[in-house]
Amino acid sequence: MTEFVWLIPILPLAGYVFLLLSGRRVPEAVACAVSVALTGVSCLLSLLVFFQMPVGTMGNQTWLFHWLRVGSVTIDVGVSLTHLNALMLVVVSVVSLLVLLFSKGYMHGDERFAVFYQYLNLFIFSMLALVVSPNLLQLYIFWEMVGLCSYLLVGFWFFKPEAALAAKKSFIVTRIGDTGLFAGIILLFLGTGGSFDFTTVFQAAAAHTMRLPWLGSHGLITVAALLIFFGAVGKSAQFPLHVWLPDAMEGPTPVSALIHAATMVAAGVYLVARIYPLFLESPVAMTVVAWIGGITALLAALIALTQRDIKRVIAYSTVSQLGYMMMGLGVGAYALGVCHLFTHAFFKALLFLAAGSVIHAVNTQDLFQMGGLGKKMPITRWTFLAGALALAGIVPFSGFWSKDDILTAAWQSGHSALYWMGLVAAFCTAFYIFRVYFLTFSGQPRDEARVEAAHEGSWVMTIPLVVLAVLATLAGFVNTPWNGHGLERYLSNDFSPGAGTAAPQLVAHESLPLMAFSVVVGLLGIGLAFLLYGRPTEAPNRLAESLSIPYRVSLRKFYLDEVYFYSVVAGGKVVARMVNAVDRYLIDGLIEVGARLVSILGLAFKYTQTGQVQAYGMIAVFGLVVMVVVAVLGVGGVL
Repeated sequence: MTEFVWLIPILPLAGYVFLLLSGRRVPEAVACAVSVALTGVSCLLSLLVFFQMPVGTMGNQTWLFHWLRVGSVTIDVGVSLTHLNALMLVVVSVVSLLVLLFSKGYMHGDERFAVFYQYLNLFIFSMLALVVSPNLLQLYIFWEMVGLCSYLLVGFWFFKPEAALAAKKSFIVTRIGDTGLFAGIILLFLGTGGSFDFTTVFQAAAAHTMRLPWLGSHGLITVAALLIFFGAVGKSAQFPLHVWLPDAMEGPTPVSALIHAATMVAAGVYLVARIYPLFLESPVAMTVVAWIGGITALLAALIALTQRDIKRVIAYSTVSQLGYMMMGLGVGAYALGVCHLFTHAFFKALLFLAAGSVIHAVNTQDLFQMGGLGKKMPITRWTFLAGALALAGIVPFSGFWSKDDILTAAWQSGHSALYWMGLVAAFCTAFYIFRVYFLTFSGQPRDEARVEAAHEGSWVMTIPLVVLAVLATLAGFVNTPWNGHGLERYLSNDFSPGAGTAAPQLVAHESLPLMAFSVVVGLLGIGLAFLLYGRPTEAPNRLAESLSIPYRVSLRKFYLDEVYFYSVVAGGKVVARMVNAVDRYLIDGLIEVGARLVSILGLAFKYTQTGQVQAYGMIAVFGLVVMVVVAVLGVGGVL
């Protein structure tokens, strides 16, 4: 079945084309059925491809055809299949299928329902095509298409000013990172003598034959890796370009689930994993990846502690968990970083869709207007609890096996500071996600009218929740000691001996004391959340008052938005005003002066056109006299 891998992205594209040609009036049931059916086939093909991948790098396959020829350079496009992207195909297609089904209930009645499904299908196609890209140029094309689709979906409710601003913010901030990615790709193209191919880049890096006249091999590898990582920082919302992702919550909740779990933000982590042999050749780049990941994990967790918007809390948890993934990749735990990407996709999609079920029921995202929903929405409550336990890293849920392994790898690789940063972030994670759980489902309703009318959604909304809850509970077992760390062995096939590229070192596996300590830390966070929010009490208010400065700093997101506004945005406005002044007063002024001169000359010459023959004769005689005088005085004679 591996030879049919090209069909996996094509099927969602066919759904997009069908809905585009059908127009906005296509019935909701038809739009949903076509999208779910086509993506369902893609999901089935992805699973077949995943399980049929042969062992070793010989299992990696590429199908190419020539696209462009520029001078002596031939640019190919096609499909590449590795064990890494076979795993990603499963993640993207499974989560996308469930999001498409959930959206039927969540978006019911929206006047642009069919357009919403158009954008979703295009989004899914773009991400699947990005995953199977055989070279950096093709990856970059679909990388930008993913960004375009996120802009369309985040701003789907464009009549809301907040949604329009969030869409612009996400598009502009991620474009900043994309400039770095583009520059890195160009450097690698020049350094390899004109190739975008992944294998060519990896082999040139391993052999240290990649260089430019003004930059040696080691310098080129480091600079290119850092530039490419800068693109991943933008897409995967790492510090300092993380500010767009929480604002992207203004889009419909199914979009949030898709962006956070399987498409846009996953693309940055996938990019670093896909070109990991390049990073392995640069210790500096690896260190930067690890520290940016650690800082992001802790910073986002601290911000999430005080947010009141249920989706915003979960959004910051995504930023934090992406930081864990980057930290795992940076400390050399390649398989563990990818494994956390795998497990995170399921429990994060679950948390967002469960939050969407709550929002759909009570029509608010404010946690302090909820409460007491557990009895009204038992399926949503228990599935959300499964996702919360997975996020908190409680054994045996999936997040425990991937996140705790990353912390163990950080400790055992000598990055003790990163370990403690990750551990503090783990405590905060357990606290804030159970703060959401208790404020939403426990206690008494804080808004009687909203909670009284709340109820579970239809089966199209509850079935995805149940399926994702099962996956959030069990997905981590694919990489446990009891199956010989199956996922790590599966991914290691991309780095088999003889591949001619650098391979990640196998990291030390579970340390029971470290893992037990991490679980205890998570339980302490849950316990603190219960004491403060699990029962009616004034403790949260008293705690906020006693910690007024740290509380406000967290609530205002460390004032990073303000910092950017008064530096980057204000500086950009100053530059824009200067450019406008030059354009208006200098460039336009010169053009205006020229136009005025021509106008004056035109007015002067028009009086010479009288229509009288005698006047023209006098002018001709006068001109002749002038020419003779000039000739006599200047040249010395006419003849």
